[in-house]
Amino acid sequence: MKKKKKVNKTMKVEKFIYKSFAFTTVFLVVGIIYSRATLGKINLEIQELSDTIKEESEDNQSLAMKINEMVSLEKIQEVSDELGLKYDNNNIKSVLE
Repeated sequence: MKKKKKVNKTMKVEKFIYKSFAFTTVFLVVGIIYSRATLGKINLEIQELSDTIKEESEDNQSLAMKINEMVSLEKIQEVSDELGLKYDNNNIKSVLE
């Protein structure tokens, strides 16, 4: 009778090991699939943000060029002439030491 109990114990231990191995395998496979899906989603968001950043930097460059055009000396002289302002050297005072 002792041998039968020993066989039953080893069979129970083997069944436990097989079940735990199967559970671990399924858990790891699901974990890998989930992590890959999450990584793909994050990569998509990164790509969208990168495109948005590229568009915004192009807009910034365009606006910087417009600012430079507006601040140019010729544009300032043109606007001052339209407003009736004139450049008079006699009105400029300098401080000398």
